[in-house]
Amino acid sequence: MDRYLDHLVVERGVAANTAASYRRDLRRYRDYLIGRGIGDLAEVDESDVREFLVDLRSPGTGEPPPAPLSESSIARTLVATRGLHKFAVAEGIAGADPARAVRPPKPAQRLPKALSVADVDAILACTGGDDPRGLRDRALLELLYSCGARISEVTSLDIDDLDLAHRTVLLRGKGGKQRLVPVGGPAVDAVDAYLVRARPSLASARSGAAVFLNARGGRLSRQSAWQILSDAAQRAGITAAVSPHTLRHSFATHLLDGGADVRVVQELLGHASVTTTQVYTLVTVSTMREVYATAHPRAR
Repeated sequence: MDRYLDHLVVERGVAANTAASYRRDLRRYRDYLIGRGIGDLAEVDESDVREFLVDLRSPGTGEPPPAPLSESSIARTLVATRGLHKFAVAEGIAGADPARAVRPPKPAQRLPKALSVADVDAILACTGGDDPRGLRDRALLELLYSCGARISEVTSLDIDDLDLAHRTVLLRGKGGKQRLVPVGGPAVDAVDAYLVRARPSLASARSGAAVFLNARGGRLSRQSAWQILSDAAQRAGITAAVSPHTLRHSFATHLLDGGADVRVVQELLGHASVTTTQVYTLVTVSTMREVYATAHPRAR
């Protein structure tokens, strides 16, 4: 398993977060195999892999027992498991691939949860102040919504990634892929105010080139950025759960509502396939049906 994880990181170049997810999934698989008295991948057969899927759907032990994994988490875990067995065969560790015929469950399609434009405006209005942390928080959230960026893409930004004069930012997405995306006027103003009036007072010897800094001068973590957004949403009176990915969903949905081409939105989001982006078109169709049902005199 360690050799496979090293292969993913060194030879396949998977992102750190992806590697961490695979490690958690494979540890779960390892513990399952050991519990069945299996100590070698060459001893695993197809029934063991299928029983593993059944085990993932079962509640765990403990007080209270942990909930069974969701279908999407089970599918991801099986992908890691299948990759491990395929690697074992390629490396001569095992003679057959017992997971080859085992297919992951097809998760039910879930529509992304997007905020309304008014809710996004309310969150941004409740973010920030004239102190360094307030200016940082406003710049962070404005940039997240303006670019539709993943939270890790924004917290990993360096100064040279910003080109405020041309209103662009260089984002580094999954698999090390880069994309240059435009930045809206309010976000440019917020980031400029933060860089000029706030970042110098937060910076320390450990800051390096990081754009967004914490109170100790280090790079702002994803968890801290998440909390900044949660606090702003609470102040705005939004009761639904709001995460950085909610702003990303909202960015895509609002663009499509405004008439943007789905392939342009794909490029802005950094999706490898337009199929991933097309789920957002379902959101806009859902909204259209809701409006029709409530507005048309003979809709019902």
